[in-house]
Amino acid sequence: MNTPLLPVAAASTSGADLLLWVAFPYACLAVFVVGHVWRYRQDQFGWTSRTSQLFEHRWLRWAGPLFHLGAFMVIGGHVVGLAVPDTWTEAAGISEHAYHTTAVWAGSVAGVAMVTGLGMLCARRLLNRPIRLGTDRSDKVLFPLLSATVLLGLSATATHNVFGPGYDYRSTVSVWFRGVFTLQPQPEAIAGAPLLFQLHALTACLLFAAWPFTRLVHVWSAPIGYLARPYIVYRRRAVPTAAARAATGGTRRAQLPGRTR
Repeated sequence: MNTPLLPVAAASTSGADLLLWVAFPYACLAVFVVGHVWRYRQDQFGWTSRTSQLFEHRWLRWAGPLFHLGAFMVIGGHVVGLAVPDTWTEAAGISEHAYHTTAVWAGSVAGVAMVTGLGMLCARRLLNRPIRLGTDRSDKVLFPLLSATVLLGLSATATHNVFGPGYDYRSTVSVWFRGVFTLQPQPEAIAGAPLLFQLHALTACLLFAAWPFTRLVHVWSAPIGYLARPYIVYRRRAVPTAAARAATGGTRRAQLPGRTR
């Protein structure tokens, strides 16, 4: 009986690679899904960003837009770079050189904006005492983990694609990423990637596992109904002037509770 030959890449996959690039991502995704269901069923009142705008808004006015705008751009770049195969972009008329040039520089700008906004948010939380006292355990996990994920991704781009010779992650990291979601994992595709890309992927998996237990859940609560909600009109109560009070016979004498006649 002849035993079918395995592909060379699959035959060379070690147990550590299977643990890191197959078991660990699926475990994190399972925690991501189950954790959101549990959080929604058990803690709907805590499903919020827990804004601290009332304590300080000057830094937040700049840090919030920088971080969120950079995050939206980074997420969009990751969706295109990881989920869309290079054959699709080439079929759309985008050459590989044009794609990588745009991805590197647009991603760098988005990463710098996100890091700047995140740094300001972290500094604001550390330097402002009321905000620091309101930081719970989930924030103490989220902010370092989010910072590590963003900095590793930016460092990988800068080291290999901005100042380095260039690295085509779409033929390695992207192949592994798509394989995880299509239930056809290919750990060998990312096992040979540079260390910074591997660390970025691992911290991103940890971030997804921690997501449902942190303030990041507010991402799924977009206030769509706010767009169709009727206006709420606020009117300031007019304070009568001295002339108006004199015209009505003077001010009314204040009466104590229980003494009304």
